[in-house]
This record gives sequence, structure tokens and C-alpha cells, in this order.
Amino acid sequence: MGELESIRTFLAVSEQRSFSGAARLLGTTPASVTRTISALEKTLGVQLLVRTTRQVSLTSAGAAYRARVAPLVEALAEASEETRDLQKVSAGSLRLTAPMSLGIKVLPSVLSQFALVHPQTKVAVELSDHFVDIVEADYDLAIRISGPPSDKSTIWRKICLVPRVLVASPDYLAAKGTPLVPEDLAQLECLSYHGESRIETWELSRPGVSRHVAARGRFSVNNGDVLERLAIAGEGVALLPRFIVDGALSDGRLVTVLDEWSTPEIWLTLYFPPYERLPLRVATFSDFFEAHVLENWWGA
Repeated sequence: MGELESIRTFLAVSEQRSFSGAARLLGTTPASVTRTISALEKTLGVQLLVRTTRQVSLTSAGAAYRARVAPLVEALAEASEETRDLQKVSAGSLRLTAPMSLGIKVLPSVLSQFALVHPQTKVAVELSDHFVDIVEADYDLAIRISGPPSDKSTIWRKICLVPRVLVASPDYLAAKGTPLVPEDLAQLECLSYHGESRIETWELSRPGVSRHVAARGRFSVNNGDVLERLAIAGEGVALLPRFIVDGALSDGRLVTVLDEWSTPEIWLTLYFPPYERLPLRVATFSDFFEAHVLENWWGA
């Protein structure tokens, strides 16, 4: 019998205070338990148990030994259980929700790479630019791009900052003029990120100065990709996450304006229902998503 099995036998005897009780618990014979304990005491060079006709009790050395080994055995059992649970991830399912633009641009590569590691995982994704109550709708997690979390019914973890820029097409700026200060935006068409014909307010700041600009214009849309296309088409100025407009900036279809002015921080954040302990399948995907995003998108 190995050392770990001997320790487990010793813990069973100390718990049951009986060799026969430990034998029943372990599915073996009292004689086998007695031999195992004797061999362990011989190996350690100390007496661990005091045997009487009525019960078995710990010696002082036995009590000290039990205090040291019991947490180790418990931790090993937890590690074994977690490892078994990890294998179940590949046969499990996951429901998540994410913003449309991020889902289109970022999630395909994340899901493809995740499938290589967990090929039997079923991942159901809903893309929506509306707020989704993940508790009521029974989602495992939500990926959001937003300001500081305000939802008290969920738990969350920030992944990274999402840089934003003001952009417009070169032709639009050539025709209408390039804004030099936030007040100049009042003379331009501003493409508002909002549904229901509402006007978005842009907060722009630089050291010691802050300005609030109403993004007034013909169009308000609750999707970043549509706003990008409108800006490329020369319909006005848009405030968008950098990852949406990187391609258009690289090939010159869009340019940034008011670069010395910054906007309030927004974050890529994962939201979870109020689990007492994060389910392993959710934690596994979350860790994978974070590592992928930081390495391939906003690692800098």
C-alpha cells in the first residue's frame, strides 16, 4: 500500500476511533487496517494511536500528524475532483451574450481557438447591442463594453480598457472643416450611438478642461459597425471604439479628429450571474477569452 493510502487509512481510524469502523468505511478488513497503521508508525518512527479494548485514540504525535496531513489529503481530493470536472467542460454547454460589433470582429477567432481545446463544447452566442439581463435570461456570462459596472445583481471582472476615437472621412472634413475644439462639433453632423432617435452626449476632456457635446445629427444608431459605415460614407463624425475603426484608419477611409481630447474610460468586462462559486466551464471560457483578447487585440 502506498503512503497516500496509508495516510487515508490513518485518517479513517482517527475519525472512526475504531479499526473495525475504519475497515467498514474503507471496504477492507480490520486486520488489513491494523497492518497498515503499524507499517505507517514504523515508517514514521512514532506511535500515532493508542489502542484499548473499547476505542482507539490519538497520541500527541498522532494529533500533530493528523493536523498536518488532513488538509493535504482534502486538497488532493479537491484537485482530483476539479480535474474530473475539467474533462466535463468538453461535453458541456455555454450560453453567452455580447455586443454586435465585438461579436463580429473578435468572437469568431476566440470560438475557433477554444474549439481546438474543447472540441465538444457547445457555445450558444446571442449578439445584441441592447442591455441583456443575464440573470433573468439565464445566460452563463455576458461580454460588455461599458463604463463602470452599475448592475448590483451580477458579479463582474474587468479585462482591459477599450480605447475610443472621434473619426470622420477625409472628404467630409475637407467639405465641412476639421474641428479644432469640441465646440466646433456643433457645426457638424454627429453620428450618435443610440437607438430610439435619442441624442448621445460626448464628454471630452483634457487636463483642466472638460466639455459636454450633444451629438446632434440626422442619424442615431445603436450599432458601432453601422456608425462606422456612415462615417466612411461621409455622413458625419462618430465616436467609436478603436477596434471597430482600425481597418478604416489604416487604409485612410477614416481619420481621427480632436486627438488631444479624451473620453471617459470604457472597459471590456465580463459579467456573471451571482454564483457562489464560478462554474468551471464558465471560468475556463472566461480565462481563455481574456488571454486571447489581451494577446491578439488589446495586449498593449
